[in-house]
Amino acid sequence: MGGSPLRILVVGAGIAGLAVARALRMVGFRPDVTEKLPPGENAETGLYLPGNAARALRRLDLDGPVRPLGQVIHRQRFLDAAGAPLCEVDLDALWAGVGECRALPRAELHRVLLTGAGGAVRHGAEVRTIDLLPQAVGVTFVDGTATEYDLVVGADGPRSSIRALAALGGPPSAAGQVVYRAVVRGGPRLAEWTALLGQRAGFLLVPLGAGRLHCYADEAGTTPPTDPVARLRELFGDYGGPVPEVLEALERVHVGVTEEVELGRWFRGRVLLVGDAAHATAPTLSQGAAMALEDAVVLAESLRAAGSVEAALTAYESRRRPRTRWVRDRTRDRNRTRDVPPALRDPLLRGRGGRIFGEHYRLLLGPL
Repeated sequence: MGGSPLRILVVGAGIAGLAVARALRMVGFRPDVTEKLPPGENAETGLYLPGNAARALRRLDLDGPVRPLGQVIHRQRFLDAAGAPLCEVDLDALWAGVGECRALPRAELHRVLLTGAGGAVRHGAEVRTIDLLPQAVGVTFVDGTATEYDLVVGADGPRSSIRALAALGGPPSAAGQVVYRAVVRGGPRLAEWTALLGQRAGFLLVPLGAGRLHCYADEAGTTPPTDPVARLRELFGDYGGPVPEVLEALERVHVGVTEEVELGRWFRGRVLLVGDAAHATAPTLSQGAAMALEDAVVLAESLRAAGSVEAALTAYESRRRPRTRWVRDRTRDRNRTRDVPPALRDPLLRGRGGRIFGEHYRLLLGPL
């Protein structure tokens, strides 16, 4: 169906939605992209992209614009709460032949994707109703306008309104962690991805280049604190390594909770969910953006190759489910490892941690 005049609506202008729009344009479609929020800068947070994300960006022909951004990450270092080494993962060896690992500000990736998607996003356009027709989808927006599309792609995140409107599932479930994100300037100089593992809590630092650090921390729980900076300093105040200097440099912290989305199916009629709307997990493996980018590549390929929209959606889901299921299961595995008491966990990680953590990505090394 590549190049056919299919009317496609992509709902959501985050990483998933813009990547889908880019992929569809590359095979000859011209989707409409809507976003219920007004245009504005994203919250200042960092993003770590493993090697499979770099491969997907190449397939989207966006690796060139991304290459000057952020910093390439060659190694993951795991430390205990005091800052003593536990294990390492050689990322260049792990992702050899797939792609390099990179950390960059999320807003910079978003700008690349926005340009790649053609730059035209209709902001403030919230979908009010969806009508599943025999060969189309009727869409009514909150401003009263109504249009029919041949395909609607819900890329509107873990709390997707399209998922609810299409009766594909309810709200996300709590994954069990409170998460803290910040970008730190003037902190310690780090060259590599560095995580300190404590008692049901962890503190991660990733260099973004230009003297910036992406700070990500989590703790078991489901209720965000009212003062996240104070909570971080309380929770990690006795950690060693680079943490004290980072805590001193903290200014603004974004706090939230982890959520999971697990669905029996990803499409109904001609409405399809992608990215976190279909398969959100806790960010433990840093695969949220990577899975969204891969989704975009596979969806465009499926639409181009299939003889009908229905056949394309069936082929898409059959290809993507094994990988997203692997990410979900390995995410839960790593979270369970982290939650083991340090007295039992740390000796295990010092002996086999590099192999254990590297194994979590094994399926993702293979083709999409």
